[in-house]
Amino acid sequence: MEQIIDNVHIDFDKDSLWPLNIALALVMFGVALEIKLSDFKKLARKPKLVLTGVFSQFVLLPAITLGLVWSLKPVASIALGMFMVAACPGGNISNFITHLAKGNSALSVTLTAIATLLAIVMTPLNLQFWGSLYPPSAQILKEVSIASLEMIKLVALLLGIPLLIGMMVNHIRPKLAKRMTKVFKVGSLVFFVILVFLALYKNIDIFLEYIFYVFWLVLLHNLVAFLTGFSLAIAMGLSKENVRSITIETGIQNSGLGLLLIFTFFDGLGGMALLTAFWGIWHLISGLLLGGFWGYRSIEKKKLV
Repeated sequence: MEQIIDNVHIDFDKDSLWPLNIALALVMFGVALEIKLSDFKKLARKPKLVLTGVFSQFVLLPAITLGLVWSLKPVASIALGMFMVAACPGGNISNFITHLAKGNSALSVTLTAIATLLAIVMTPLNLQFWGSLYPPSAQILKEVSIASLEMIKLVALLLGIPLLIGMMVNHIRPKLAKRMTKVFKVGSLVFFVILVFLALYKNIDIFLEYIFYVFWLVLLHNLVAFLTGFSLAIAMGLSKENVRSITIETGIQNSGLGLLLIFTFFDGLGGMALLTAFWGIWHLISGLLLGGFWGYRSIEKKKLV
């Protein structure tokens, strides 16, 4: 089965990629409608918070993922899926979960924005760099010959431009942005989820056959991601609110972006697509459980670090 899954390709009509692209861009636009320039100015006075979040997201998580891959030795396509997830920026639902967990919402929103902009370059580079350090996944990268510049252009189109436009609308017409936020965030997210489920439904036999192979890997990887953010934030001596925010930002990944990159550049490579798709389902469950648990635990009000 291990050799077979590396050769399985998820059938996703290329004509459906455009609606999927648009949905992801609208999700990002909805997130950006809540972002203000003042959020950056406030946190600029506390660079320790932002640097901790960015380091956890783009350096520590991929590095620990490499250690996890070397320890577990999953098949090539599954390993590459793990590297893809670790290379993606935080997911948009992290802001909602942070609010639920009584974390620092302003930090969460700002980290989402910064990570999204950095992802334009960091996601392709991290995937290429860390994926090449594990020989089985390095072989796939060699065979696929990813055009990094093309991937950067796609990520910029899907994430960077909607983010900047959304922030501009919020800056120029804040009242309009507030009214638009709920509609865009909820509507586009639902539309995106429907498209992903349609992709899985068209390949239900493949999904059911291999889901238990990736199930425990996703649970373990997601747990490690949460622990990575939590441990680093604790080590940096941050307040409980900020620890919760950075933990959630590190454990909630933009798997939707990962899926689009897999369908676009890897022709729906089975192991990658299955792991990333299941991550997209599971991190919603684990994130909501963690957010709900923390939400019931009060935080003593202290001066934030």
